[in-house]
Amino acid sequence: MVLSPNSSVAHLQVKIAGFAQSDGAAVNHRRRGLKGWRLLVNVAAMSRTFTIEVAKDYFNFASAHFLIFANGQREPLHGHNYQVSVKLEGELDRAGVVLDFITFKPLVKRICDSLDHRTMIQSNSPNLVVRRRAKDFEIRYKAQKIILPKSDVILLPLANTSTELLAEHVAKLIRRQVKARFHGAKIRAMEVGVEEARGQRGIFRGEF
Repeated sequence: MVLSPNSSVAHLQVKIAGFAQSDGAAVNHRRRGLKGWRLLVNVAAMSRTFTIEVAKDYFNFASAHFLIFANGQREPLHGHNYQVSVKLEGELDRAGVVLDFITFKPLVKRICDSLDHRTMIQSNSPNLVVRRRAKDFEIRYKAQKIILPKSDVILLPLANTSTELLAEHVAKLIRRQVKARFHGAKIRAMEVGVEEARGQRGIFRGEF
């Protein structure tokens, strides 16, 4: 049967088609809205990170060192009272913590103690020749020769003993021990600061 364009049935079919298109657009809009909401939820979950910081007075070490500057000149042997601070960023565990302060603080303290009352020598410096002898170390710099008892020296695998490189060294030691001890920790990044004088420190930041 052919319907007249003016018939009531034809008008009804047009209205039904219009409703169908409108409902389809509404469904698509709701789907897009739901997809966008899920995306926002996922982004929020991904960006939900927490940070802990420990900077105790007893995170310190009193040590001697000397720098070799970019021009190859060595500064005199001298010492600092160093202070260490640590930040860890990551996800919370089931207890709602990034890492347990009680077990983490002694770990940092032991690392500081291993550097305390030592002369720190940068064994990877191209400007130094370090010789290990029976009772002492012989450190040669150009025509200079420094003899130090073995018990007074700690050789560090660094190109220099700047606060920046010391901070990176301490960070590596912390990372190694935390991974060995805190197996369930979900730590993403860390920051270690080594202060050699009040208001003067080097900072290392890196992935965990």
